[in-house]
Amino acid sequence: MAPRPTRIQPASSQHATAGQGLKNRLMVALLSSSSLLAGTAVLAQSTETTTLETITVSGGDETPVGPDATIVAKTSRTASKTSTPLVDTPASVSVVTEKELEERGVTTLDEALSYTPGVVTDVYGSDNRYDHYMIRGFYSTGLSTFRDGLPLRVSNFTGSRMEPYGLQRLEVLKGANSTLFGLSQPGGIVNAVSKRPLDYKFGEIYTTFGEDHLETGADIGGPIDAEGLWSYRLTGKWQDARQGIDFSQDDRIYIAPALTFSPSADTDFTILSSYNKRNGSTSHGIPYGSGIDSETYLAEPDYDNMDTEEWNIGYEFRHDFGNGLEFRQNARYTHLELLYEGVYAGGSGVEAGRSALGIDGTADRFGIDNQLQYDASFGAFDSTMLLGVSYDHEDVREVRLDGYLDGIDINNPVYVGRDAITFYPAAVTDSTQKTASAYLQEQLTLNDQWILTLGGRYDHVDTVSEGTYGDNAATDAAFTSRAGLTYKATDEVSLFANYAESFQPMDANRSLLVGEAKPQKGTQYEVGAKYQPAGMDALFSVALFDLTQTNVAQYTPDYSAQYQIGEINVRGLELEGKVAMTNRINLTAAYSYWDAEIKDDTTPVNVGKRPQLVPAHMASLWGDYTIPGNGRFGDVTLGLGARFVGEVFADYANTIELPSRIVFDAALNYQVSENVALAVNATNLFDKEYVSSVDTYSNTAYYGDRRAVKATLRYTW
Repeated sequence: MAPRPTRIQPASSQHATAGQGLKNRLMVALLSSSSLLAGTAVLAQSTETTTLETITVSGGDETPVGPDATIVAKTSRTASKTSTPLVDTPASVSVVTEKELEERGVTTLDEALSYTPGVVTDVYGSDNRYDHYMIRGFYSTGLSTFRDGLPLRVSNFTGSRMEPYGLQRLEVLKGANSTLFGLSQPGGIVNAVSKRPLDYKFGEIYTTFGEDHLETGADIGGPIDAEGLWSYRLTGKWQDARQGIDFSQDDRIYIAPALTFSPSADTDFTILSSYNKRNGSTSHGIPYGSGIDSETYLAEPDYDNMDTEEWNIGYEFRHDFGNGLEFRQNARYTHLELLYEGVYAGGSGVEAGRSALGIDGTADRFGIDNQLQYDASFGAFDSTMLLGVSYDHEDVREVRLDGYLDGIDINNPVYVGRDAITFYPAAVTDSTQKTASAYLQEQLTLNDQWILTLGGRYDHVDTVSEGTYGDNAATDAAFTSRAGLTYKATDEVSLFANYAESFQPMDANRSLLVGEAKPQKGTQYEVGAKYQPAGMDALFSVALFDLTQTNVAQYTPDYSAQYQIGEINVRGLELEGKVAMTNRINLTAAYSYWDAEIKDDTTPVNVGKRPQLVPAHMASLWGDYTIPGNGRFGDVTLGLGARFVGEVFADYANTIELPSRIVFDAALNYQVSENVALAVNATNLFDKEYVSSVDTYSNTAYYGDRRAVKATLRYTW
C-alpha cells in the first residue's frame, strides 16, 4: 500500500485527531468483545460434558431474518417491518438466502444480487470501489443500501463495500418505498441482514485458493450458559488478493462479534458490531475503441488506492408486553475512513491523456429506528398496526485533490510515479445531514383472505454543506404514502396491487446545481401475483409496474454543472421462480423487461430516449443437482448458471450502444465427509470480454470482470 499523501494531511489534521481517538476506542471495543466472546465460548465448551444431539434447521424454523435451510425464503421483515409471509405482502420482494450465497460462492454484493429479477449488477464492470447495482432502471448504490433496516450510504466518494461473509440473507424490496425507509431511490432498496447468534452450537473454518487469491475465515457461535440466556457469534475473514488487472489489490479484514441476551421469550437484546478493512484499487478503463487489451494498466501503480476502514457498533432490542403489544428498537453508529488515490486515462489517440484524483474522507453516522407494533382481532378482522419514529445523523468531511500528469502510450505504457503528478490546491467540504421521521402503517386482514396495507411517513431533512467553493444550507420535508391490497385466491395463490412513493433530497454539496434545489420524488403503480405450492419448497412471482421519478438530477457531460433534468419513467415486467426439490435440485430463474424513457429533460434532444445504462431485457438461470454419495464417496453437487443483460446506451443521447452479453458461472461441491467439503466456483466461466459502460466525457471504456476460479476447503461442526 502506498503511503498516505502528505499534501492531504494538513487540511484534515484537526478532524483526524478526533476521529483517531474514536477509531481507537471502537477498535478496543471490537477486539475486547471478540476476545470476550471467544474466551467465554471456550470456557463454556471446556466445562460442557453432555453429549448434544444434532440439530437440523428446517423450513418451519424460519424467521424473518433467517437463517434459511434452503434457497427459498417464506417470510420477510423488510417489506413491511413486520413478520409477514411473502405471499401476503403487496409488493415485490426477492430474498437471497445464506444457503444460496454459499452454493454460488458469493464474494461481493454484486455477485449476490446477480440472479435477482429487477436488479442489474456489473453496472461499471470491474470497478471495485463500491457495490454498484441498479433496481428497476434506477441507479441505487448511494442511497438505497441498508443493513439491518438502517441506512448504509455512500456520500459522494466516502463509502465502502459490504462483506457478504458477514450476512445471513439479502432482501430486495422493489419499487418506491420511502414510507418504510425514508430517503431512498424509487427503484427499491437492498437490506442486508447481519449474521447473529443462534440458540445452538455451530462453527466452520474455511480456506479459499485462486489465482492471486488467498483467504481464510471462521464463523462460530452458540449458547454461552447452560440456560441459554446468553449466546454469541464471532465471524471473521482475512483475504490477500488482486483483481484481474496488474497492480490491483483486493485485500480484506473483517471481524464481526455479536452477542445476544434473552432473559425470557418476551425479551431479547442483540449487540451487532463489525470491523471492515479493505485495501483495494480504483476503477480502471481503457480508451473506448482503442483495440488494446482490456486489462492494459494505464494508471500509476504507486498512486492507486481505494482503502477504507469501517467500524460499526449497534444493537437490536425487542420486548413483548403481551396482549399484542411489542416494542422494537434498532440503532447503529458507524465511523468510516477513506483514502482514495487514482489516475485515469482517456482520449482517442495513441497517447492517452491522464488526470489524477485524491480524496481523504471521513464519515460519522448514527441511526435509530423505534417501532411499536400492536396486534388485535375483532370479528372477522385481524389488525397489525405499526408506529415508528426514526432519526439519522451523518457528518462527512472530504479533502479533495485534483491533478494532472503526462499522458501515456497505450501500446507501451511506462509509469512515472506519484511524484510526477501536479496537484491543484486542495478543496475541503464538510457536510451534515439530519433526518427526523415518523411513520404509521396498518395491515388489516379480513377472513384471512383480503389484506389491506396502508402507510404514511413524514420526513424532515436538514442539510448543511460548508467548503472551499461555498456554503449551502437547505431544509427539505415530504409526506409519502403507500397503499397495497392482497387477495388470497387460495392458500397457495395471492394477487396484489400497490401504490407507493419515494423521496430523495439533493446531495449536501449543491455548489454545481443550476437553479433551486427540489427533492426528487418517485411514484409507483404495481400489480402482481405469487404462487407458493403446497407440499413443495418453492415460490413463484410475477409483477407489472409503472414507475416515475421527477426532478431528476444529472451532471452535464463535462461535470461542470448539475441540472434537475425533469422526469424518467420505467414500465416493466418481472418474473421469478425459486425451487428446492427433494434436497437434490435447486433452481432459480428470473426475467425482467424495462421500458425506460426520458420524459422531460433540459436537453431537448434527450427526450424520448432511453436512460443511460438501462437495458430493456435481463434474464438469469441457476440450477444445481446433487448426486447422492455411495459408500465412502460423499455427495457431489454440480451447479451451472447463466446471466443475460441486453444492449444499453452509454449516454443519454443514445449515440453509443453497447452490445448485449451473456455470462456463465459454475460450481462443483464434493462432500468429503460429514464435516469436510470441497467446493470449486467459477464466475464468467468462458472468460467473456465485454464493455459494461463508457465514460463519454473521457472516452473511457470499463470492462466486466473476467474469469475467476476459486477452490474452497471447508470444515463445519
